[in-house]
Amino acid sequence: MNYRHAFHAGNHADVLKHVVLLAHLDALLRKDGPFFVLDTHAGRGRYLLQGEAAGRAVAAINPVDALLAYPGSPLLAAQAMREQDRLAACELQPEEAAELKALFAHDRRVAVHARDGYDAVRALLPPRVDGVRYARGLVLVDPPYEAQEAEYPKVVAAVREVLQRWPQAGVAIWYPVKQRRSLQPFFRKLAGLPARSVLLAELLVRPDDSPLRLNGSGMALINPPWKLDEAIAPALPFLQRHLGEAGASTRLEWLRRDEG
Repeated sequence: MNYRHAFHAGNHADVLKHVVLLAHLDALLRKDGPFFVLDTHAGRGRYLLQGEAAGRAVAAINPVDALLAYPGSPLLAAQAMREQDRLAACELQPEEAAELKALFAHDRRVAVHARDGYDAVRALLPPRVDGVRYARGLVLVDPPYEAQEAEYPKVVAAVREVLQRWPQAGVAIWYPVKQRRSLQPFFRKLAGLPARSVLLAELLVRPDDSPLRLNGSGMALINPPWKLDEAIAPALPFLQRHLGEAGASTRLEWLRRDEG
């Protein structure tokens, strides 16, 4: 199953990812100091909607009374950022990277890298832009999972590298849910990382009774900001109610938590 962004723009998985992303950015915005965001698999940043509109919260990038495009994660991050904040958006697919560069051509806060996002962790962290070191920030890891089960070790290795190079950062990992039980080895690896805390937020729009379809998705949050779980909690039942089918469910659970 291919989870490349263009195939899923505006669906339930995108909505969950963006709700969690914006909540994380809200937490970073509460402090005056600048922050840095690394988006390892950024896509093209904006997607044209065809047929019935796929989103209700995208009016900021569309004309009045028309929904023509859906914002991807890098565009939402850039819209939330202040002048002093910075975003590095990575995309390996040439066509997607070209669209991403065109989208941010006039935004000096955003650097687009046509490169592998996992390699970018080693190259771009800890972040330093124009002589400024960024102590705070977020790494968003949102691969297409084209390698299926082989993708999870890559994700874990990348997150371990982030924590070694930039231990103050938070990491947000999107993952598909077909059957929850198949994710247990991945969760055990995440819980074993040298992190203070690991939080899972999931939305299943139908029962996870089929390995052949996308039944839901989740966000694994490594070292999330203080009280991020409380910010996310009210959104999950709302999403379940409005996006779910019979048998839909949500999950908000700490895999690991530093009470100190």
